[in-house]
Amino acid sequence: MSPAPHPRPTLSQDAARRIWLGAQCLDRVAPFGAGPAATPAAVAQLGYVQIDTIHVVERCHHHILWTRIPAYERADLHHAQSVDKTVFEYWTHALAFVPTSDIGFFLPAMKRHRAAPAKWFGSVSKADKRKVLDLIRENGPLTIRDIDDDVLVDKDHAWASRKPSKRALQLAFYNGDLVVSARAGMLKTYELTDRHFGWEKRPRPATARQVLDYRIDRALRSQGVASLDSICHLQPSLKPAIRPLLDARVKRRQLVELRIEGAGDAPHWALPETLDTVPEPESTLVHILSPFDPLVIQRKRLAQFFGYAHRFEAYVPREKRVLGYFALPVLVGDRIVAALDLKTDRAAGKVLIQKWNWVGDGSSADKPAIEEALQRFERFQLAR
Repeated sequence: MSPAPHPRPTLSQDAARRIWLGAQCLDRVAPFGAGPAATPAAVAQLGYVQIDTIHVVERCHHHILWTRIPAYERADLHHAQSVDKTVFEYWTHALAFVPTSDIGFFLPAMKRHRAAPAKWFGSVSKADKRKVLDLIRENGPLTIRDIDDDVLVDKDHAWASRKPSKRALQLAFYNGDLVVSARAGMLKTYELTDRHFGWEKRPRPATARQVLDYRIDRALRSQGVASLDSICHLQPSLKPAIRPLLDARVKRRQLVELRIEGAGDAPHWALPETLDTVPEPESTLVHILSPFDPLVIQRKRLAQFFGYAHRFEAYVPREKRVLGYFALPVLVGDRIVAALDLKTDRAAGKVLIQKWNWVGDGSSADKPAIEEALQRFERFQLAR
């Protein structure tokens, strides 16, 4: 008879939650310090910072960084992207800022896209692509607004442009021929990738195995305790390839496999040293989180660790909304206690509270600390 498998140790929900908060750097004040260097440091720890078009409050990439860098200025991200070039934009589970040091792990995806573009780009002709590349090669970086000689076409999607050059620019971006060298709101400036980074020779693309190991390492660093779902967020097809690598690390005693109290029997993994000391968050620390924050975006994981099921209702009919159009979870210490539907009225110079929802064990006792955090949030929103 083969020996019975060792039972997986169980980690309490409280401990798992605090480890995750520590990995996300939400359990202490100014973990990255201040100044331009704080921004690439934060992006490196998180692995990516999501970009989204919604502008009800400050765009999520600025919001996510400000949450961890109280002295954050929008110019710091511009500096990292366009001057120091320590971050770049590409697709993770969504469009995101990623450390430039990780670009080798994204080059294989660019190569695959070049060989087999997404159906969205089927309308891009070779002439369209050649046109935008030649314009940038000859005249330097440009935005879609700089191209004024397109023959306009009918839109085939609500998010599409009537300019064929826009989709050609996007295709060249996903192929890795172009990089977003600067961003003003959602207006992107494109540049030749090799010229932007000053490459005489491109970095070597990571192997398929190295990309999988990278995904595991990124999740362990930014999540503390990771599962197959969290490692393969929105890419479940990777699970069969990832699981044996996790098992091999457990066998080599590089990882501990465990279960989390209240999360069913789904296995989770952590580095042994991660489990040695469970962080104690500052109980009075308040964060108003973006719905695209890495702590919030994986809804199932959020519910397992915090007992709070967030609803993103921007695309839900008004009559069916519960929390509101753009509700932001509020973290106090290691508890999510409220979800505030906020809107920044830039003309009036104030942040409007559309709806205040108490959740979990949140109560009026938390309100003074949240109101103080709202004042800081308003000052950040309106700063120029």
